[in-house]
Amino acid sequence: MKRSGVLAALPDGPRERLTELGREVSFDAGARLFEEGGHADRFWILRTGNVNLDIHVPGRRPAVVETLGPGRMLGWSWLCPPHRWHLGAEAISPLRAWEFDAAEVLALCERDHELDHALLTYVVEVIGRRLRAARTRLLDLYGPYGSGPTP
Repeated sequence: MKRSGVLAALPDGPRERLTELGREVSFDAGARLFEEGGHADRFWILRTGNVNLDIHVPGRRPAVVETLGPGRMLGWSWLCPPHRWHLGAEAISPLRAWEFDAAEVLALCERDHELDHALLTYVVEVIGRRLRAARTRLLDLYGPYGSGPTP
């Protein structure tokens, strides 16, 4: 597995133990990987292609808040109770990824505290970036003056 994103953030040993749990999957352009509010029981590390993350906006089409490409982690809701997707995701081009079962990864983290710490640190950074991206995009779409200059 190529080392970028989460794979680059993990130390060698924990990274190897995590990647042993991954399986290769692919999706066609237009495939919905998950829906906001659905049960979150897995995550992906993108290899090729792009995915739009979107948020439900009542009375409107879902608003795209971020586009993810190769090397990025797709999905963090599997880690945080109540394990429901906070956003939706759609492949916008043919997609290849490594898929990870949340229960298997969580069980490994229980035994491997080095992996647990490194993965949690990375996921917290992802959550922060996604929250900022969603906020900025929603302000651009629906705020009276857009998101304005960034501080």
